[in-house]
Amino acid sequence: SKKKSQSTSTSGQTDYDPSRPKYHPVDHACWKQGQKVPYLAVARTFEKIEEDSGSLCVVSVHAYVFCVIMCVCVCVVFSDDLLCCVYLCLNQLGPAYLGMELGVGETVLMKAVAQATGRQLDKIKAEAQEKGDLGLVAESSRSNQRMMFQPASLTAGGVFRKLKEIASMSGNSAMNKKIDIIKGLFVACRFSEARYIVRSLAGKLRIGLAEQSVLSALSQAVCLTPPGQGFPPAVIDAGKGMSTESRRAWIEEKSLILKQTYCEMPNYDVIVPVLLKEGIDELPNHCKLTPGVPLRPMLAHPTKGVGEVMKRFDEAAFTCEYKYDGERAQIHILESGEVRVFSRNQEDNTSKYPDILSRIPKVKKDSVVSCVLDSEAVAWDREKKQIQPFQVLTTRKRKDVDASEIKVQVCVYAFDLLYLNGESLVRQPLSRRRALLKESFSEVEGEFVFARSIDSDNTDAIAEFLEQSVRDSCEGLMVKTLEKDATYEIAKRSHNWLKLKKDYLDGVGDTVDLCVIGAYLGKGKRTGTYGGFLLACYDEDNEEFQSHSITPLNLICNENGHYLFSPDVWLDAVQVWEVKCADLSLSPVYKAAMGMVDPEKGISLRFPRFLRIRDDKKPEDATTGAQVHQITRTGMELVEGYKK
Repeated sequence: SKKKSQSTSTSGQTDYDPSRPKYHPVDHACWKQGQKVPYLAVARTFEKIEEDSGSLCVVSVHAYVFCVIMCVCVCVVFSDDLLCCVYLCLNQLGPAYLGMELGVGETVLMKAVAQATGRQLDKIKAEAQEKGDLGLVAESSRSNQRMMFQPASLTAGGVFRKLKEIASMSGNSAMNKKIDIIKGLFVACRFSEARYIVRSLAGKLRIGLAEQSVLSALSQAVCLTPPGQGFPPAVIDAGKGMSTESRRAWIEEKSLILKQTYCEMPNYDVIVPVLLKEGIDELPNHCKLTPGVPLRPMLAHPTKGVGEVMKRFDEAAFTCEYKYDGERAQIHILESGEVRVFSRNQEDNTSKYPDILSRIPKVKKDSVVSCVLDSEAVAWDREKKQIQPFQVLTTRKRKDVDASEIKVQVCVYAFDLLYLNGESLVRQPLSRRRALLKESFSEVEGEFVFARSIDSDNTDAIAEFLEQSVRDSCEGLMVKTLEKDATYEIAKRSHNWLKLKKDYLDGVGDTVDLCVIGAYLGKGKRTGTYGGFLLACYDEDNEEFQSHSITPLNLICNENGHYLFSPDVWLDAVQVWEVKCADLSLSPVYKAAMGMVDPEKGISLRFPRFLRIRDDKKPEDATTGAQVHQITRTGMELVEGYKK
């Protein structure tokens, strides 16, 4: 009887389809109450997303699987299953600021696949090169393998814990131990499980999934099937009976609660248990901004000149601050007195800046018990008492810096205060936050200084201040509202912050941050190197990249041939470049902002030039198609035929 039950369960998992019409999260689940979530349910979900990467499909399929997980094991004791599934969908091992990484290279993965299947390593390598995806190679290798005894089926929680175990290993024998664990997982794989386990280990799920989709799906699942009902749940679809428009508005309202909460407390280990126990409406009361937990910073929109600033802000009071060319430094002071420093990507940079840590006690007032302040760490020449270029800062060691060996000094330019003595300030206007910042800290030349600023609505004064910022080795100005709509919008690129860069002074165009997705082999003198690159901006709606092109070292890019969409080498979208261009033009070849300006044409860069690698940005932080469109609209004269 037990064997029959197991056989039935396995059959159900094989046929499991979270995207089936009229899906019922209990009746159509492939596991029962009290059972752990099978990893195959997660893999089947990934399959459906990969088949149709449209954002609505991504959200709906994820919402289905989260609904299933919550309905069948929604008791708080099973919240661990939901948490594991969330991290597996995001291909993360924990909060970003903890910096947990698998550290498994492609060669190690190939060895593990070869050893687990008995295939020769050379054949695995050749097939991986041919298919361009080791995950597919692993899946086909596993499906052809016959076993005398089938190991126990993988569970989502079991796979996640093994991944964390791999990440925690270090030392001389760590690599062999990692291979043994990978082999153990691999041997137990069924169907597409091998594909996604290998991809998870490689750090690339390849299903076009972004965190915003997971947050949307999670909120939708909680809305439709409220947790804490017991089993079986009485309410499967709480939105039943609503009109389509009302249902969408209701789900979006609840989704915003989760997304805003995650912005202040980016830690699913904290959020998920509260979500299941208290519900989505109570999240803001239990998950709050906390020193030691970094939040993603507010960002600014580019603008084309002082005239646009005046038009955009109209009669609203605003301030102009120097835009320093350094590294974003979010400084946290904990109640214990500990000081932590985080990057714009929530990376823990504390060990990189022992000099900043040592000076904080000197510059903070005694009244400050705990706080979070936003600042820029900028390379500083102590002898000349002037700012140094960003490139100088990049030469500084990234981790475990010895204070006695520091050669590149930094000055901290503080410009915002987000938290003070137990109170979040992100809902306060900038004028209030800035006043508290200056009341709470003291300036020390060359070490800790408030961002230089002026509060003025005089066009000539702002233009002169912009020119002065350039003379003082800054990138330009940040223009921010002071009172109206002046809250700190976490993780958003807000129109209430505008950046006015020095590039606009010389009339040679704008800079954009683009992701490298392909390369062309060089010819002639460049034989043996890359002669050009295919770059892409980011499409937030569809969570995909849209192409541009660049040739290195100031050379004009060739826009005539459609071959540009077939680079010699496709590259994983992992690195962001800052690129300067003379202007923007319509193009039938490139896909950036396709349909926004012209129904059949995108926007391309003219005379693009590489400036620098943006290590502080993730691929999803690249300039979006909508931003490219906005830049184009702002400078309509740059786009031939736009008015037509």
